[in-house]
Amino acid sequence: MLEIKINSLDGIADAARQFVDAMGENKVFAMFGPMGVGKTTFIKAVCEVLGVQDTITSPTFAIVNEYRTDSGEQIFHFDFYRIRKVEEAYDMGYEDYIYSGVVCFLEWPELIEELLPEDAVRITLTEEEDGTRTITIQ
Repeated sequence: MLEIKINSLDGIADAARQFVDAMGENKVFAMFGPMGVGKTTFIKAVCEVLGVQDTITSPTFAIVNEYRTDSGEQIFHFDFYRIRKVEEAYDMGYEDYIYSGVVCFLEWPELIEELLPEDAVRITLTEEEDGTRTITIQ
């Protein structure tokens, strides 16, 4: 288990670099945390470290956004907040994305938890009483 602390938005790029250094060969990252904890903000910082120049936004309505790094590698960014039943994930082709071998970041994975691959890396973002954030990677 690894914990990364973010004391302020000024430190998010350093935290993203630590995260990227710890990614290894893993491809699926399930980001757990309450609304407003900074999941999208952190994913944006990680994508920037990975070399994404595209505009990075939450795919709340689209469910999935695709980005490309400087070297042409794809990254998929999911937001399952609006999913009401697991079948909706199947209908949008979830398996094609998740098992593609491409890096995938999943927001609100608890709504499709039964579909998460066994090797998905579980990341929990929490806000501390002082406003700092803790990212726990399991």
